[in-house]
Amino acid sequence: MSIPFCRTAATVRAAALETAALSRHLLLYPTGLSAEPWPPPAPNGEHPVTGAPQAPVLLLHGLLDNRAVFTPLRRSLLTDGFQHLYAVNYSPFTADIPTAAAAFGRQVVRTRQRYGGERVAVVGHSLGGLIARYYVQVLGGGEHVHTLVTLGTPHAGTRSALLLGPLPVARQLLPGSSVFAALRAPAPGCDTRFLSFWGDLDPLILPGDSARLDHPDLLVENVRVPGAGHLALTVQPQVHTLIGRRLTEAVARTGPATGAELPDRRTA
Repeated sequence: MSIPFCRTAATVRAAALETAALSRHLLLYPTGLSAEPWPPPAPNGEHPVTGAPQAPVLLLHGLLDNRAVFTPLRRSLLTDGFQHLYAVNYSPFTADIPTAAAAFGRQVVRTRQRYGGERVAVVGHSLGGLIARYYVQVLGGGEHVHTLVTLGTPHAGTRSALLLGPLPVARQLLPGSSVFAALRAPAPGCDTRFLSFWGDLDPLILPGDSARLDHPDLLVENVRVPGAGHLALTVQPQVHTLIGRRLTEAVARTGPATGAELPDRRTA
C-alpha cells in the first residue's frame, strides 16, 4: 500500500515543480525573443587574453522555446566563473534536424574564431540537445566541441512527438526515424564528452529513459534526476552544480588555445 502512495506523492511533487518552472519561464519568455548580440571577433582571430582559457559556452534551447529557458543556469555558470555564455535561438518551426545541426555548427565555428581556436562547450535542452548531438556525432563537430551537456533530450526518440501533429520535425523525433538511425551508427574517434540529464517523471519523453544517451563509441555520463520533469531540469540547483563542475574539469583538461589552428573563416 505504501508504494503506490509514494509514487503518487512523488508525482504530485514533480507536477508542482514543473508548474513552478513553467510559470517562471513564461514570465521570462519575452526576454529571450530577440537574438543575443555576439561580441566582435578579436583582431586576426587572436585569443582575447593570452594564455588564459576563456571557456566559451553555447546554449541551445528546445522546440517552441527560446534562450530565456537558460536564465537560471546562466546565473549559476556566471557564478562558477564562466563569463562567455552565448545562447543561440533558432526557428520554432525548424523542420529538419540535420539542417538545424549544420546551421548550429556554423555558430560553433564563429565562436572558435572569436576565441583563438578554443574548443567550446555546449548545453542543449530537449530538441536543442539533439541538434547539438547530431552536429557533434554525425557532422564531425566533435573536433570543435569538447563537452556536450543535454537536459531532457530524447536521445532515442519520444512517442510524445505524435502530439506535435503537423510540425514537420515531429516525424524525426519518433523512435526509429532516419535521425536516430544516423545517431546509432558507429562514431569512431569522437572525443567529445557527453553529460546527459534525464528526469524520471518527464511527461514529454516517452519512454522516460529515452533521455539516456547510450552509445558504445561515446564518452557518456548519464544522470538520472529523481522527481524531475522536463522544464524542471533547467532550474534544479543540483543539476547546475554538476554542470559547472564538469565544465570546470573540462577546461582544466583542455587548457588555453595557444597555437591552435583556427577554422577557415570562409566556412562560417
